[in-house]
Amino acid sequence: MNNYTNDNTAKRYKAHVSILGISQIHLRNPYIIAWWSAAFPGFGHMLLSKYLRGYVLFIWEVIVNIKAHVNLAMIYSFQGNIDLAKDVLDTRWLLMYIPVYLFTIWDSYRTTVDMNKIYLLADNEDHSFNTFSLGAVEINYLDKRNPVIAVVWSLFVPGLGQLYVHRIMTSFFVIFWVVTFYYFSHAQEAVSLLFLGKVRQATAVINPEWLLFLPSHYGFATFDAYMSAIESNKLYKEVQMKYLKENYQATGFRLLKGQKVT
Repeated sequence: MNNYTNDNTAKRYKAHVSILGISQIHLRNPYIIAWWSAAFPGFGHMLLSKYLRGYVLFIWEVIVNIKAHVNLAMIYSFQGNIDLAKDVLDTRWLLMYIPVYLFTIWDSYRTTVDMNKIYLLADNEDHSFNTFSLGAVEINYLDKRNPVIAVVWSLFVPGLGQLYVHRIMTSFFVIFWVVTFYYFSHAQEAVSLLFLGKVRQATAVINPEWLLFLPSHYGFATFDAYMSAIESNKLYKEVQMKYLKENYQATGFRLLKGQKVT
């Protein structure tokens, strides 16, 4: 059940609320989106709610990165072992990795510029959209969310912040991959050994190639949850303001700019 049925009378819509989440268009900085794509291919597209493209590029990054040993080469280069970094790279996979990596950055930047233009047109049209969705498995509605709480939950476990702001698809995806990264990196096992004072064992058990995925994952989950909460709050405010104007504001009301009312 939805509180609005799309009759396709509008050319563009700013948002849509479904049982799986809130998809919305709003102004974004193309350079920030491109930066997230550079940090981890797929993140920039997921920020734009281009989920299918983002998920495919994310999975591509994980598979090809591991096969080409990109993270391992980065670790060796950070340590100053340039020759070892060169030796560990698999050029067969690396030559496939570079073009897709560059495409991801370029495409996320281009898409952001296009969607900013679409948002301005949709905002000017200001057509109604669905704000409440009730289904057999889930309920979702446009409401206010605290951005700080979204950040806190994301720092505990990436994906919980998205669950708080009701981005179900992204939440499950992020949680699945953070579990995968933790499992293959042995990060939690290493932390347990550190608490026991076994530093050498903790260092030996860790898999740095998988561990290097985690900082970007935490950063994206936190940033996405925070921005989603803020933009959802803005959208809620706009919808409430429009509803109050249409149903409670006097038809003869006029806002006089530049004049003092005594």
